[in-house]
Amino acid sequence: MEATEANVMENIFLLVLVTLMSALQNVFFARKMEREGTTDSTKTAAFERVSCANRNCMDAYPTFIAVMWCAGICLSQAPAAFAGLVYLFARQKYFVGYMGQSTQSTPGFLFGKRVLSFLFLMSIIGVLSHLLSHYLGADYKEYIQTVTKAASTLLLLP
Repeated sequence: MEATEANVMENIFLLVLVTLMSALQNVFFARKMEREGTTDSTKTAAFERVSCANRNCMDAYPTFIAVMWCAGICLSQAPAAFAGLVYLFARQKYFVGYMGQSTQSTPGFLFGKRVLSFLFLMSIIGVLSHLLSHYLGADYKEYIQTVTKAASTLLLLP
């Protein structure tokens, strides 16, 4: 029984780490919003920007978690976790950029959108690979994992 638990943990460990880092990032966003809200006037422009950035990040958060875990479980853990880390960086860039001028948040937003698209595509490919393997006996998973690992580094290109 312990060998099975260790095998499961080995297959999801990186996803768990990225999920915990994303939770810490959410705490950072909440603390930043709390600090801005404790000023004399809670309706300051800075509070409104931080509040809006936090709300936007939280709106996309369930989608991020879902596609990262689906991509990691259905296809390959390492590229999904790497893409998750890149997404956290993009989300941080978006949040910090939103506190400045609104145009400073655009690169982080677009970068995050690209990462979410990549994770979604990984999830779909993982599901299709499983279906091909299960119903047609064609097993392309190893080939697809190799391509995915190589493609995940392309996320770093501007």
